[in-house]
Amino acid sequence: MNIRVFNIRLSKEFCIVDQNRMNEFLDSVEVKLTSTNFVTTGTTDYWSAVVFYDTKKSADKPKEEKITFEDLSQHEKEIFSALKQWRNDMATKLGWSAFRVCHNSHLMAIAGAKPESLDELSKVKGFGEVRTEKYGEDILAILNAF
Repeated sequence: MNIRVFNIRLSKEFCIVDQNRMNEFLDSVEVKLTSTNFVTTGTTDYWSAVVFYDTKKSADKPKEEKITFEDLSQHEKEIFSALKQWRNDMATKLGWSAFRVCHNSHLMAIAGAKPESLDELSKVKGFGEVRTEKYGEDILAILNAF
């Protein structure tokens, strides 16, 4: 088991960058345990997150080729459009930038793969356990509408 510490600074100029760095890392490993603490030094306040993790086994997710918008069929483009609208609405609701919810490339991969379960969704590029747990039910509902 490995350990990595992240500090999420609360100032607007650093918060999003720090969170994105941590989220990218979390998507790339198998998290075993986390611990967080709020730290104040009198001049700087931040969240400190300790992540205990193992590296992901390459067999967990087969390597997929990157899908482009032009690769999608007309039906898949319609699915992508609906997923993009959902993502933008979710980002607005959370007060985040849209890419923090998921990237367009992830939405195109979902539109192309059309997963039918949370397990299948978790195997789509960009969707590990964390994103699948947070957004999986919403995404499957959108896919079921098509």
